[in-house]
Amino acid sequence: MASKNKFTTLPFVTLGVLFFLSTVFYFNCQLFNKDTSVQKVNLQPVQGQKIAAFAEGCFWCSEHIFESIPGVTDVISGYAGGHTKNPTYELVNTETTGHAETVLVYYDPSKIDYAELCRIFFLSHDPTTPNRQGPDEGSSYRSILFYGTEEERIIAKKIQEEIKGKQIWKNPIVTEYQELKEFYSAENYHQNFIQNNPNQSYVRAVSMPRYVEFQSKYELYKITMK
Repeated sequence: MASKNKFTTLPFVTLGVLFFLSTVFYFNCQLFNKDTSVQKVNLQPVQGQKIAAFAEGCFWCSEHIFESIPGVTDVISGYAGGHTKNPTYELVNTETTGHAETVLVYYDPSKIDYAELCRIFFLSHDPTTPNRQGPDEGSSYRSILFYGTEEERIIAKKIQEEIKGKQIWKNPIVTEYQELKEFYSAENYHQNFIQNNPNQSYVRAVSMPRYVEFQSKYELYKITMK
């Protein structure tokens, strides 16, 4: 086991509150469960933009993180990596569809490159916890890096080795790599969830602390890259 270093921070959520937060999360989601429509997204971005897709736990958290990054033009919360057509939130949460909560990131390659997005991915969640992220447990919360081309896969693997070399995470990275073949946008109430529900219990207890921790970790990382 690697020793702690300056990149190691407090865990996203202490284990003592995992069960409580999971229960709160479930019942709060039921309150917002009004629009159950999902839609398959065309994976061809408009001219001047590119796309990237990442699964790293709750997509409410991931969406908020990537939207804060200069050069990112839009983020959609949704589902990818599964085998069921038109998956819904409730169906994905049965852990039988193979899907993971995923964000589709639209970005301007003249302002940010794919490698930097991969760095953000590896710094904005714990990629060493299989089928879990914070209080959320199950295969729908597993870590997956989706690539569109072989070149992107090679870039992502290189960034993973970079992160590993800096010993940011003390345990082995278990992130899956999958080619992005389909992406379904989640129900409308999931989009921009933190922006629309800043006082929701899960947002306050999990999402915002995770966002603050990412900001700190990312700023420190950028300093070491100079």
